[in-house]
Amino acid sequence: MLSEQSLQLIDMVARVGSFTAAANKLHKVPSAVSYAVKQVEEELGVILFERHHRSVSLTAAGEYFVKHSRSLLTNMAEMRSDTKRIANGWQPTLAIAFDNIVRADKISTLIADFYRTFKNIELIIRIEVFNGVWESIATKRSDIAIGATTAIPVGGDFHFKDMGEIKWAFLVSHNHPLAHVHRPLLDDEMRPYPSICLEDTSREIPKRMTWLLENQRRLVVPDWIRAINCFREGLGIGYMPMHFAAPFIKTGALIEKQLERPKAPSPCCLAWNATNQSPAMAWVLNYLGDSKKLHKDWLN
Repeated sequence: MLSEQSLQLIDMVARVGSFTAAANKLHKVPSAVSYAVKQVEEELGVILFERHHRSVSLTAAGEYFVKHSRSLLTNMAEMRSDTKRIANGWQPTLAIAFDNIVRADKISTLIADFYRTFKNIELIIRIEVFNGVWESIATKRSDIAIGATTAIPVGGDFHFKDMGEIKWAFLVSHNHPLAHVHRPLLDDEMRPYPSICLEDTSREIPKRMTWLLENQRRLVVPDWIRAINCFREGLGIGYMPMHFAAPFIKTGALIEKQLERPKAPSPCCLAWNATNQSPAMAWVLNYLGDSKKLHKDWLN
């Protein structure tokens, strides 16, 4: 008895306060509306409406029933709409994993532009570090990965687009003891100072380290902002992406040093799950642009 049609009928009676007025709205005869309401009441074993001479009003039980039936009707309409969208290639969510090396301000811009374009799709943003980005897309927690570095094999059908290389700067504070060494630094003279590094967010794939010497203590931070603060305070030494370090090198707050064994640039890419195509994913990939635009927008 509690069909969608009967819930809509009860809702209409509650809105207009009359069997006759509801019948006019629904293009039925009043006796059919009255009979349908009585059937629902008998099915529930409660009275939903107090009958008056020319009108009806909700009982306390009726108010509860109508309130929750309206929620059910809304959910049913959304379910139908979402099912049709999914059948046509849409999906209710799109998840993007960003490596911590990308520019944070561009993430906010992407989110704003996405929500102005799509009204019924949720965007899920995840910030990962190193192999955590690959794990996120390999385990299907994310559909797109932006800023993935040092590609490793993952199962599945994934497509890639080059984002260029990330150049690394080895940094010390301007008042650090190594700041005054005017030659490439040796491992033995760096080892006493903690290596400032981000911890890889992967759980199953082997973790990677920014830079660490054998028997060197670590100073592990959650992101590059905290890393910059530690570098400036002289709490440790280590590598940072040049696009983050450059402003601080320019002002003299941080000193870039050369190493006897320098860290090579890291190839960076955009990756996406080709088996999970949708209009939303296609829009994001088009929005991100070609390799040149990707490098300019996210790594400069």
